[in-house]
Amino acid sequence: MKILVMSDTHGDAEVIRHVRNQHEDIDVLIHCGDSELSYEHPHLAGMIRVRGNCDHTDTRFPDEQVVSHGDVKIFVTHGHLFQVKSSLLNLTYRAKELGATICCFGHSHLLGAEMIDGILYINPGSLLMPRGRREQSYVVLRKEHTKYIIECFTRQAELFETVQFEQQ
Repeated sequence: MKILVMSDTHGDAEVIRHVRNQHEDIDVLIHCGDSELSYEHPHLAGMIRVRGNCDHTDTRFPDEQVVSHGDVKIFVTHGHLFQVKSSLLNLTYRAKELGATICCFGHSHLLGAEMIDGILYINPGSLLMPRGRREQSYVVLRKEHTKYIIECFTRQAELFETVQFEQQ
């Protein structure tokens, strides 16, 4: 299973198209909000997509989505409604309430991944305005048996970091 996760592209439709074209063998495509595009924009077609705090113009974006793929349940939200810039506690409560095994979110523009109480949290950073590091980033998550492999890529599709977690 391969999941591509991006967030916070802030109106740059071309970067979405470019990233998608670099990874054609993806099972699930996720945009964690602040695309600032219309819900029906062709570059978002087929993606799990949610509303970010900057997605004001199109009310069709849901605040959150839950999707099951294989043996994982993925909770997708932007993060602003859960105050992720100060703590993951509210996000954790919601992920547990939904029975999620993976939680994808954005908002802070900070790339990161961690396993908390058996839930894998992924923030792909931002493809436009990263914080905490210089790389404009997105993530490809692979699940192989009981292992999660998170590959971090630059906007130019260059792999710059890989981290692994055991599924709990």
